[in-house]
Amino acid sequence: MTSASIEIEIPSSYPADKVFKVFSDFDNIAPKVNPDVFKSIETIEGNGDVGTKKIFTFGDAVPFTSGKYKVDAIDTSNFSYSYSFFDGDCLMGILDSITHHIKVVPCDGGSKFKQTVIYNCKGNDKPSEEILKAEKEIYEKTFKAIEAYGAAHPESY
Repeated sequence: MTSASIEIEIPSSYPADKVFKVFSDFDNIAPKVNPDVFKSIETIEGNGDVGTKKIFTFGDAVPFTSGKYKVDAIDTSNFSYSYSFFDGDCLMGILDSITHHIKVVPCDGGSKFKQTVIYNCKGNDKPSEEILKAEKEIYEKTFKAIEAYGAAHPESY
């Protein structure tokens, strides 16, 4: 089985615990700050812990309509979160799954948001470089918008 991946690393002036807390509210914030990409995110099974399943309904800015994912791991003390898409047209007919590993790393003057996205292919076909680049740009834009939302609502985070 082949795979493709992208890496996102974005510095933040905010501490890791605050960035992780804001990002942990992704389901509520993403549709507000980037509705062209995220129309809605709903829990279909579970309570948010490991094993929880959710469905993304995508907006008009992406060529997909939906995707189901499962929470694989949450480590609040190390500011990390992992989840995998396992169903939906976001798998493009060529992927078994898409795994996301997110970690917020404390550093001098704030933190770094790190995200690795691994596209696990069914066969030898991989997402095109064009798709990978577009997805990376969407993740970067969404992170910056979520960070700005958290800064504008400090009482909540």
